[in-house]
Amino acid sequence: MENNCVFCKIIAGEIPSKKFYEDDDMVIIADVNPQAAKHYLLLPKKHYANIVEMSEDDAIILGKCLKKLSTLVDELGLKDGFRLVSNKGENGCQSVNHLHIHILGGEKLSEKMA
Repeated sequence: MENNCVFCKIIAGEIPSKKFYEDDDMVIIADVNPQAAKHYLLLPKKHYANIVEMSEDDAIILGKCLKKLSTLVDELGLKDGFRLVSNKGENGCQSVNHLHIHILGGEKLSEKMA
């Protein structure tokens, strides 16, 4: 856990957040600034700043997390489709330096990605 990482604090239970799913590898929470009818964040429990900093082992765990997400779509209200987004760095508008995957859905999303 990184000392000043808000997502590490959420994962550790130091900052309250509604958890929609949790296992040994990840937590799924609601985004506090939703950009779609359903907007969740998939947070790997291991801290690394972004996708570039992942080790090969981290990539395997992230793959397991994404596969698990595929089994949760009905429960999360995403059965009609969803979009995954991961921002990296300042130009990618990454606001928290802990890898996280935005899960957007629950409505017809814009074809524009920006």
